[in-house]
Amino acid sequence: MTPKTGLLEVIALTAVDAERAQEGGADRLELVSDMASDGLTPSVETVRDVLGATDLPVRVMLRDNMSFAAGDLDGLRADAVRLIDAGAREFVFGFLDLESEIDVEACETLVKELDGLPWTFHRAIDRARDPLRAYDQLTGLGCDTVLAAGHPHGVAHGLSVLQRLARREDGPRLLVGGGLRAQQVHLLRAGGVGAFHVGGAVRPGGWESDVDVAAVREWAALVKE
Repeated sequence: MTPKTGLLEVIALTAVDAERAQEGGADRLELVSDMASDGLTPSVETVRDVLGATDLPVRVMLRDNMSFAAGDLDGLRADAVRLIDAGAREFVFGFLDLESEIDVEACETLVKELDGLPWTFHRAIDRARDPLRAYDQLTGLGCDTVLAAGHPHGVAHGLSVLQRLARREDGPRLLVGGGLRAQQVHLLRAGGVGAFHVGGAVRPGGWESDVDVAAVREWAALVKE
């Protein structure tokens, strides 16, 4: 069944991005730094600036390296504490172990620091040994959202996995992103996907440019039509 309404999450790097995404009709932001490293933890100053620039929900990345390993877990815990003190109330993270399974211990360590705050398990799931089994595991970890493309190389390669995940009646909400193209939205919505995540798609000038209001507006219309 096609969802009646959709959710559009936009990647933000700055307060200007946040303002522009909100103006264009985004429903939520994912706040990161360093897209050359596929998105890392932003600074406390950036978090404060963004929270002061928008009243949209802002999910803040907790990630300290380009891989999907936890890295410095004590450092990530300290980051979580600092960012919560700065006003962050929603987060994004996700880790795999050496066997490409969900690193339950690392995730649970950060969940304790969040103390009930909502969080998204990000695209680490696309590199899990079995994404469908991993999705079921995440229900027990308590995340309310899973960001997935269905395949490490993006949505175009992961449509069949995404359609299977969308049919799950229980568990976290599926948020589709990772090379998402406008022409894929109708098919995904028809399969039950109601939440979409974009970054480069709303930056025609590339990651060095700000979010484009008109591009966000087009995506919001597409997701919510």
